[in-house]
Amino acid sequence: MIYAEITGWGRCLPPAVLANRDIETIMDTSDEWITTRSGIRERRISHVPNAALGEVAALRALAAAGVDARDVELIAYATTTPDEVVPNTGSIVQNRIGAVHAGVLDLNAACSGFLYAFNMVSDMIRMGSIRTALVIGSERLSSLMNWSRRESAILFGDGAGAVVLQATARESGFFAGKLGCVPGTRELLAIPDFGLDAIAQFRPLDISIDFSGPEIFKHAVKGMGDACEAVLAQSDTRLDQLDLIIPHQANVRIVEAVVRRLGADMDKVVLTLARYANTSTSTIPIALCEALEEGRVQPGMTILFTAFGAGLTWGASLLKWGDRTSPLGLSDAELPPCEQTGLELVQAAIARRAHQQAAS
Repeated sequence: MIYAEITGWGRCLPPAVLANRDIETIMDTSDEWITTRSGIRERRISHVPNAALGEVAALRALAAAGVDARDVELIAYATTTPDEVVPNTGSIVQNRIGAVHAGVLDLNAACSGFLYAFNMVSDMIRMGSIRTALVIGSERLSSLMNWSRRESAILFGDGAGAVVLQATARESGFFAGKLGCVPGTRELLAIPDFGLDAIAQFRPLDISIDFSGPEIFKHAVKGMGDACEAVLAQSDTRLDQLDLIIPHQANVRIVEAVVRRLGADMDKVVLTLARYANTSTSTIPIALCEALEEGRVQPGMTILFTAFGAGLTWGASLLKWGDRTSPLGLSDAELPPCEQTGLELVQAAIARRAHQQAAS
């Protein structure tokens, strides 16, 4: 029997911090309003393109696994904010890290993207198609924000996370998964005019996120709850056998509602919302890295991933952690220095948008 084990992990968070207090200076809101509704206190704002974040996370994951990039056979790059559509953004990372033998694909399932990629690549390894893969979730969501729209702009941040998956004979890694998409809900969470349809019709690209909070909440809780229950039943795993739950970090109220529905304990949940907000495809790998750094992941643990995203996509994965919780090596990869604060980066983005709108 072949298993797909996580052998390396890495994350990249840009250094510029945008706190709730900073957002108070550019829109009608408050730290208390944001925190009580979302659990978010601050987020990171990137000064570099998406691929630069993914590159650093990937190099750190490879170092942790002790794997040479030339041995990677597949890179699955999950993102909703690609630097380029054709060629894909993952190929930028492939070239930069020297993964010369890897196939590369970008995958868009919105915030569920990392989970979709993780499940599918794990299955490829278990079937014997490949032996070593890199799964990356990377986002630069700040580039899409309309900072006049409080309901969405406060929720998101930038960052990347990555894992190395390798074939092993040990009973560890991914062993159960469930993916889905709620029909008839595409309009609840969307970025209109962000694609080739708008370009073909010469519509102005005034990008922002359309967001229906109450409906998203309802579908998110049901979708993630159903997915978690499905993988537990599929694998004949009892709730009390779960050691750790790493959910998509969208909103603390959603996470709490999902955990209540399962009847689980919040003490088992990894939360990074307060520091990083919703980084879409990268929330789960970033949270996994944090849990490892804090010593919350131990050998042999049963861990549950679950996510939802625009579409509305949803999913869950069950995995058994292997023997190692410390990296085999450390990478010296770093982002270039950032000379601006998070607020200064956002103010510059607001000015660019105003200039573009005036010009059109």
